[in-house]
Amino acid sequence: MKRYLSAFLAAAVVSTAAYAQSAPDAVVKSAVEGTVAAMRADPQARGGDMAKITQLVQSRFLPATDFQRTTRIAVGKAWSTASPEQQKQLYEQFTLLLTRTYAASLSQLRDQDVKFNFLPTTVPAGAKDVVVQSHVLSNGGDDAIDYRMVKDPAGWKVYDINMMGAWLIQVYQTQFADQIAKGGIDGLIKFLTAHNSRSAG
Repeated sequence: MKRYLSAFLAAAVVSTAAYAQSAPDAVVKSAVEGTVAAMRADPQARGGDMAKITQLVQSRFLPATDFQRTTRIAVGKAWSTASPEQQKQLYEQFTLLLTRTYAASLSQLRDQDVKFNFLPTTVPAGAKDVVVQSHVLSNGGDDAIDYRMVKDPAGWKVYDINMMGAWLIQVYQTQFADQIAKGGIDGLIKFLTAHNSRSAG
């Protein structure tokens, strides 16, 4: 699973405001390259300070994601039975998990010569959901990563990532379904909260 989650190393997206009219592949390209550059320009982040790297993720990545959509799909049918407060907690805890996962992956790029190759994306007229294909070229080789993006009034936003044939949401759907079967929505919330508490330590 860690291999699949490492897809987040190239998932950074800067504010969508500047890219509202941009093609989805241009949004991802600017986002990825901009975030890595910001990390390398910051002495604390470059030195491996996870708090600082996480801060960069929160300021540059989260504004351009639709993690509400990610959470809703990952939780599945049970989402509609959750109360507004439960939905809020699920969204907050899952977002925190994804943020820290991304920050941990990003920290591994500090000492690598990384290049990104984004394939031009054809967007059919009226399309609001597209996949952007890319390659991450690093010391470790060539990794293919796909980004599923949705278009809302603010522009294109990333809500799912595919690495080595596994979409991030599908990976979590299995875990979430297991936790919901064991303890319902509250059980899933406790699972995510406990995981985040351990990560914080």
